[in-house]
Amino acid sequence: MAVLSPSDPVRVAVIGCGHFGRFHAQKYAASPAARLVAVVDREPAAAAALAAELDVPALGDPAELPGLAEAVSVVVPTGRHHAVAAPLLEAGLHVLIEKPIAASHAEAASLIELAARHRCVLQVGHLERFNTAFLALGDVIHQPMFIESHRIAPFKPRGTDVDVILDLMIHDIDLIQQLVNAPLASIDAIGVPVLSARDDIANARLHFEGGCVVNVTASRVSLKSERKMRVFQRDAYLSIDFQAGEASVARKGAGEMFPGVPNISLERRKFEPNDALQLEIEAFLAAVRGAGPVAVSGEDGLRALDTALKIMTAIRRPL
Repeated sequence: MAVLSPSDPVRVAVIGCGHFGRFHAQKYAASPAARLVAVVDREPAAAAALAAELDVPALGDPAELPGLAEAVSVVVPTGRHHAVAAPLLEAGLHVLIEKPIAASHAEAASLIELAARHRCVLQVGHLERFNTAFLALGDVIHQPMFIESHRIAPFKPRGTDVDVILDLMIHDIDLIQQLVNAPLASIDAIGVPVLSARDDIANARLHFEGGCVVNVTASRVSLKSERKMRVFQRDAYLSIDFQAGEASVARKGAGEMFPGVPNISLERRKFEPNDALQLEIEAFLAAVRGAGPVAVSGEDGLRALDTALKIMTAIRRPL
C-alpha cells in the first residue's frame, strides 16, 4: 500500500483517456486534495491530447505508475478492468474503478481479495450513489414493497462493448439493492438487440426475499433521455426524477377524503444540481487518506455485477 503524507495532495493518475476518463482527469487536476501526475492510454494520440490539455505527462503503460502515483482511476472498457487494476493493487496503489467492477464474478472477487490483502482502497464508480436526489431521500425510503425504474437514452456507439444491462441498468440495480437490502429470490427478464450485436433494451422483474418486487427497464435506443424511479411503501409513494433533480412524496395525511380512506399529503421537492463525479472523487480521496469510509465498496460492486449477470442469464434462458 502506498504510504501517504498527512499534508501533501494524493498523487493520482488516470488510466483511459476517452470520454469519461477526461472528466476524471479534469476533476483531479482541479482538486486541492490531489495532484494529477500522469494520464495513461495505450493509444498515444489520446494520451497526448489529454496530457497537453492538463499539462501532465502522457504514458502508454500502467506498469509505469508504481512509484509515481499513489492512487489511480481506471476508466477503460469493462473487459480490461481486471487486467489493468490487478497489478496496480498488487503494487499497493489505491483504485477507483468505473462500473461495472469487472466482466465476471471471478475477476471482481480477485480485485476485492487483492485490495484487502494489500490494504488498498477499492472504490467502484456507481455514480448515481452521489446524485443529489438519491442522497436527499435516504431518510424517506423505508422497506419498499414495489419499485419501478426507467433509464433510457438515445443510442451512442460508446459503451457498446457491453450490453445495456452492464452499460445502463447496473446503475439502477445498485441503487435498488441499496434501498431493498435483501437477498434476491428470482428474476424474469427479456432483452432485445436493436442497433448493436448486444441487448440494447432490457426489462427485468426482480423478486426479493421479504416480498419487494422491482420492475427495472433500461434502453439505449430511445428518442429521449430519462432517469426515473418510483418507490411504493406502506406509508408513502415517491416519484424521483434523477435527471431533473425533482421528487414528489405522497403520504397518508390527517383526516379522510372518503370514509375509511385517508387524505393524501403531497410534498414536492426540487434539488439543486450537484457534481456527482466530483463528490465521487472527493469520497475516494478521503478514503485513501483514511478520512472517510469507502463510499461504494468492491463488495457493493460485486453484488450489483452478480445481479446484472443473473439478468443476462435469464434473458438467454431457453423458452
